[in-house]
Amino acid sequence: MRQQTHSVLSETEKPPHVTEATGEALTTTPSHVALTGSGEKFKQSMDEFLMKAAAKMHVPVGAVIAMVIGIILFVLLILFCICKRCVFKRRKKDRGGKKGKADMRNVQLLGKGLAKDKDDLEELETHMEDNEGAEEKEEVHLGKLQYSIDYDFSQGVLTVGVIQATDLPGMDMSGTSDPYVKVFLLPEKKKKFETKVHRKTLNPVFNETFVFKVPYAEVAGKTLVFNVYDFDRFSKHDQIGQIQVPLGSVDLARVIEEWRDLSPPDDDEKENRLGDICFSLRYVPTAGKLTINILEAKNLKKMDVGGLS
Repeated sequence: MRQQTHSVLSETEKPPHVTEATGEALTTTPSHVALTGSGEKFKQSMDEFLMKAAAKMHVPVGAVIAMVIGIILFVLLILFCICKRCVFKRRKKDRGGKKGKADMRNVQLLGKGLAKDKDDLEELETHMEDNEGAEEKEEVHLGKLQYSIDYDFSQGVLTVGVIQATDLPGMDMSGTSDPYVKVFLLPEKKKKFETKVHRKTLNPVFNETFVFKVPYAEVAGKTLVFNVYDFDRFSKHDQIGQIQVPLGSVDLARVIEEWRDLSPPDDDEKENRLGDICFSLRYVPTAGKLTINILEAKNLKKMDVGGLS
């Protein structure tokens, strides 16, 4: 009985071990078999496909394989070209955007430069106007002239006296002037009188008298004008200043004798000239020689921005 029991126990101990080993073999074998079967089925399917294609096209199997490979390469090439073109367009767009930004920046810089130039130009024009205004203010003081007016109502005679002038500006390079006075009536300007020229002085004493025939009915509509000039020998005489006396605004019942400041000349009296140049000529007939001496230039046209030349 013990031996039987032992044999039974030994037999019952062995089956679990055998069953465990057999279980491990059963768990690993099916996956391997499935993979192997799938690969064989795919290979078999490909072989059947190639054989059928070769049979239909009446070409060897190798030719079919080559055609398949060529088609695959062609498709890949098309995809590569499409991708490359898309990338190129994107880069070009980015460059265009950057270029546009750069152009806008240049335009902004140019606009700032133009605005700055405009401001500088306006400032320069303002300075020029200020300089011209300062020059006009400086030229306001042109000296004084003493004159007399006497009207004879019974004979219709107007007697005008040019007595003297003082503090005249120097018009020559030496700092002096050669002044004289023109006297006439507006609006006719037909009859004009001139005083003698006084050389190299700024305070000439004239003491000259001139007579105009003016009927009493017309005297109120006349204007007596004194124009003071600087005599120049070789060029046009320069007008220093003027005085205008409307006879209708003065009391002709008495003798008038007074001092008045000279006013700047009228614009219509100024000619649009480029300036004056003074020179001398000397010709020697025996030697056949002509000598030209440039003495001075004045009243030249303003050519620089600052109003000079």
